[in-house]
Amino acid sequence: MTVHVLVPISTGFEEIEATTIIDVLRRAGIAVTVAGLTDGPVTGRSGITMLPDTPLDKALGHPYEMIVLPGGQPNADTLRDDKRVITALQKAHEAGTYVAAICAAPAALTRAGLLEHRKATIYPGCEKNLPDGSFVPDRVVVEEKIITSRGPGTAMEFALTLVSLLVGEEIAKKVAGALLAP
Repeated sequence: MTVHVLVPISTGFEEIEATTIIDVLRRAGIAVTVAGLTDGPVTGRSGITMLPDTPLDKALGHPYEMIVLPGGQPNADTLRDDKRVITALQKAHEAGTYVAAICAAPAALTRAGLLEHRKATIYPGCEKNLPDGSFVPDRVVVEEKIITSRGPGTAMEFALTLVSLLVGEEIAKKVAGALLAP
């Protein structure tokens, strides 16, 4: 059975986070759909342009085992403010599907109402975008089926955690070994 993951992106996405997530998950045999919030190429925060696999509206017609939000600005704010993204996160959570976000993107999980009474982490300085009492300074936080991480420097650890949750620790270790990741 193939595992499917949705990664929505918009202008200003953090290239290190998005590329690491997409690459590591695909190395693990996970089918990743990169969905642009608009049609056509999307330029990241450092000027690197990515061509998404499909527009978000088309991608939302398919089931996924996980939705992952990369950070970067204004991408994190755009994802947080996009009703389609918020609805997809809420439906995924209600269905028992994993949701994950890194850097400033956990703000979208807050907007979707998924972080109340749960521990989460977020990019330094963005703690106000989490519910009171939710923030912990860990590099990666797994709370039930919600995974959050701090930023570009934690992207590899975050992606390998996602692999472990989706397809198992053994595959995560194989991918980490091939990448010379700790």
